[in-house]
Amino acid sequence: MTRYPDLNTSPRILLGPGPSMVHPRVLRAMAHPLVGHLDPQFITLMNEVQDLLRYAFRTKNPLTIPVSGTGSAGMEAAVCNFVEPGDSVLIGVNGYFGERLCDIAGRYGATVRRVERPWGQVFDPAEIDAALKQHPAKVVALVHAETSTGARQPLEGIADIVHRHGGLLIADCVTSLGGVPLEIDNWDIDIAYSGTQKCLSAPPGLAPLTVGERARDVLRRRKTKVANWYLDLTMIETYWGSNRTYHHTAPISMNFALREALRLVEEEGLEQRWERHARNARELWDGLEALGLKLVVPAAHRLPSLTTVMVPDGVDEAAIRRRLLDDYNVEIAGGLGAFKGKAWRIGLMGYSSSRENILVLVGALERLLGRR
Repeated sequence: MTRYPDLNTSPRILLGPGPSMVHPRVLRAMAHPLVGHLDPQFITLMNEVQDLLRYAFRTKNPLTIPVSGTGSAGMEAAVCNFVEPGDSVLIGVNGYFGERLCDIAGRYGATVRRVERPWGQVFDPAEIDAALKQHPAKVVALVHAETSTGARQPLEGIADIVHRHGGLLIADCVTSLGGVPLEIDNWDIDIAYSGTQKCLSAPPGLAPLTVGERARDVLRRRKTKVANWYLDLTMIETYWGSNRTYHHTAPISMNFALREALRLVEEEGLEQRWERHARNARELWDGLEALGLKLVVPAAHRLPSLTTVMVPDGVDEAAIRRRLLDDYNVEIAGGLGAFKGKAWRIGLMGYSSSRENILVLVGALERLLGRR
């Protein structure tokens, strides 16, 4: 009979694009005894999670929930509920996750049009306006924080353009919520989604989602049923709303974890948390540049939560990552898509964003690259 030892993975310093390191308080919350998903105590907790998510998103949207699934479930929920067959959808593609949005929208029968920029660059509002003047779209989707490149897309004023052309704006905030300034109500964003495992520093498994009233009205006026049963917000909102009508069994322990992670966000203060991420990112960037490494994204549009670094000529990028893991217990990631084999992706998100982790990583890279 095969015998399996007790779980005993190495304690990694997680400095990749996610998951980030999880605060001990969050881990303790996950070990809390279960209650039923319709237990009055859990229903109270659901209200608290929603209130804390509204705080993190900077919104008053009633429909603000954690979708049961990873960030990709949040992405799919943001598309499938508001797109019907034949709808025109405009998607900004400047990285891997813009491509994924195109794929998902196409699967739901949308007529997908792309506005494109090279990987690592961002869109000017005038580009979005020009594309919509040429072909109006029911939905426009942009990636606020492109995890594949480390570029931060400015969103201020974009919704005004989209609404003027009669559309809804979807924002991918997977790598920005809780780590980068994000103002859902002030920027008038209609739909936004994220993941728990990035700047919120909870384990992966839930996808925070917020939907404004303009988008809810579009959802109510659909001509066809939402083509994804599990992610159908017309049903899910009755579970998370005042009726608490059964839809699916929510992941109880993950919601315990998210509640504690969001409590930590509130205790630190959202603005202070944004500043911590920005301050630590500047120290990382200075340390990398002091080693002669080139950062992909210009400073004006660089994400504090995710930095993309060009691999120097003649360096085996995978071998360096393996040495970091084996010798220093530090995880960073390689590039995706156009950056595969050419770049490293370094995350400073949530609990992982600390000066101590920066010193360990920069010191290790200095030795491994022979820059000492």
